Amino acid sequence: MSFFRDVNLPAATAGFVAVLVGFTSSVAIVFQAAQAFGATPAQITSWMWALGLGMGLCTAIPSLILRQPVMVAWSTPGAAVLATAGLAGGFGMGEAVGAFMACAVLIILSGATGWFERIMNRIPMAIASALLAGVLARFGLQAFAAAQTALPLVLVMLLAYLLGRRMAPRYAVPLTLGAAVVYVLARGQLHTEALTLEWARPVFTAPVFSFGAFVSLALPLFVVTMASQNLPGVAAIRAAGYRMPISRIITTTGVATLLLAPFGGYALNLSAITAAICMGEEAHPDKDKRYSAAVVCGALYVAIGLVGAAVTGVLLAFPRELVAAIAGLALLGSIGGGLHAALKDDGHREAALITFLVTLSGVVVAGIGSAFWGVVAGALALFVQQYGTAKSKHP
Repeated sequence: MSFFRDVNLPAATAGFVAVLVGFTSSVAIVFQAAQAFGATPAQITSWMWALGLGMGLCTAIPSLILRQPVMVAWSTPGAAVLATAGLAGGFGMGEAVGAFMACAVLIILSGATGWFERIMNRIPMAIASALLAGVLARFGLQAFAAAQTALPLVLVMLLAYLLGRRMAPRYAVPLTLGAAVVYVLARGQLHTEALTLEWARPVFTAPVFSFGAFVSLALPLFVVTMASQNLPGVAAIRAAGYRMPISRIITTTGVATLLLAPFGGYALNLSAITAAICMGEEAHPDKDKRYSAAVVCGALYVAIGLVGAAVTGVLLAFPRELVAAIAGLALLGSIGGGLHAALKDDGHREAALITFLVTLSGVVVAGIGSAFWGVVAGALALFVQQYGTAKSKHP
């Protein structure tokens, strides 16, 4: 099988780092969302089973078929919306599942009709690159902000990364992760109390459909998933130079969400942060072989689903500063590439800079995150600039 010829240590490490970052950075929010609907411990484990299998299969299988790194994740802002709206509305698990399925149908329609891809095709590359750079830059800042609470660890990782880039650029991230793990083990900072051996079991919850849950849960979940997840996800794909069937992939995530919703799979979507990790040069020097990093990532997500408690414990055993630092360092190349692509064109530079800054700000308006508003602000700036130019040329 060509996958085994194409995968190498940096690709496997990129897949592991993607899972480490994607999972540990937001799993607490998913737990809160489940608890907001009164989920039992068995149901929470079922959520991990559904989300792990959904993300893993929707990542690994399309990546193998297309031989491109298709990266799918759960909707982190969607989980935050659910955690808030679930408590405020007093919805039960049945109504939540009904809302998940309604959201899935909307995602399927947005993919099957192709309207979302058509919108993305109209966004200039400079704006899309600035959007991606703004999303990723927050993780870059967090890498160095971690020095406030774990300065020695961050310095060890930074030194290992710089030496790796100097001596063995292809292995800089694996060397950095290895140095961090050795340091954490030597200091006794690995939190092994969360480690347990237990198979995850799916728990079926019958959907209950209500207008209140549709308005309060399904619609907000759909909007933030498309605007705050799929939008930067497509930007990551375009910035990395891949041409994928976006509409078909989004339709696939919608179908997977629909099937897994009764078990806790609330919303699947394109990834941006973990996609940048697996689509960058650090994952593989050959662009055509970076899909192997996505396959590794998908396989690990499936493992999380099948052995939920055990793998969850392993990932949560790492200090949060280690996770923040490895994410930021692994994304440095993608951040730099995004900024270069965003700012190299004089005609789009100011609009791209506005997009970058608004996205980086993290502002949330009407429950919608800064990724969407960054594109809106940049597009508005570009329109005003181009409209004024057109008027001056044609009085």
